[in-house]
Amino acid sequence: MNAKRPLIAVLTGAGISTDSGIPDYRGPNGLWQRDPKAQELVTIGPYLADPDVRRRAWLMRRDVGALAAEPNAGHRALVDLERSGLPLRVLTQNIDGLHQRAGLTARKVLELHGTAREVQCVDCRAVGPTEETLERVTAGEPDPPCRACGGVLRPRTVMFGEELDQAVLQQAESVAKACDVFVAVGTSLQVFPVAALPFVAVKAGARLIIVNGEPTPFDEAAAEVVREPISTALPALVRRLVRERA
Repeated sequence: MNAKRPLIAVLTGAGISTDSGIPDYRGPNGLWQRDPKAQELVTIGPYLADPDVRRRAWLMRRDVGALAAEPNAGHRALVDLERSGLPLRVLTQNIDGLHQRAGLTARKVLELHGTAREVQCVDCRAVGPTEETLERVTAGEPDPPCRACGGVLRPRTVMFGEELDQAVLQQAESVAKACDVFVAVGTSLQVFPVAALPFVAVKAGARLIIVNGEPTPFDEAAAEVVREPISTALPALVRRLVRERA
């Protein structure tokens, strides 16, 4: 590792996107707090077994409006970090694609839980844009089938009850082992195996910084914990990291 240009790894969770109008899951005002039954809408077993769950899931995706969301200051701060020239990798639990929309180089973003911007047929594996499927829902198809084979459509995300893509996870672990600074932003660090990545980084000698509104299990292992709102805290942190490592 070049000591003058250390690798910075940033793990982002739902908290970085709340200012874009996308609700988080586990926060005080999160989706699970408001509607505990909503979790079954993103759990693979009920989703595949129950057409009513799928109908409710499609309505939730339509009403949340994640595809229309715009990047906020937190996302743009990471673009500034990349443009500073410091080596950067973003590991995201989010499925909204807002890092790429903000301007981050796509190959530098690892989408650990997949993407909500595409759907895939469970049967024939055909892939298509989520936006088109949501248009079908709005037009009156409550559970739109695959146009190619009539099979069940699902988002290209990792649902509860499914394992992460092992190749993507291994890439994330490699980044965590190689980085000099590991920043966890807007994540509760409660969902494993992704929640283990800060430990992997610290064990390898990285400096851990946590930016999150609520306590996490890794706060005591962090060199720094920031409780300020992400849209103001992350730009300030990025500016400091750039100054420190310029």
